[in-house]
Amino acid sequence: MHETNVLYEAKLDEAKQSLIVCQISKEVESCLKCPQLIGCPIRTLYVRAVYESMSKGETGGFDF
Repeated sequence: MHETNVLYEAKLDEAKQSLIVCQISKEVESCLKCPQLIGCPIRTLYVRAVYESMSKGETGGFDF
């Protein structure tokens, strides 16, 4: 179980770094200020990684 948590956290860290690099390159502090917000694949991967990290791959609730 612990290895699964580490895997999800690693995916989240990777997605977060990609998001930060993108925001810096576009000179925005938030995705909400980006004109490419809707349909952005980088943000979509980040949101998915956050969800998976919170749910630990389970359908439904979150493990906080």
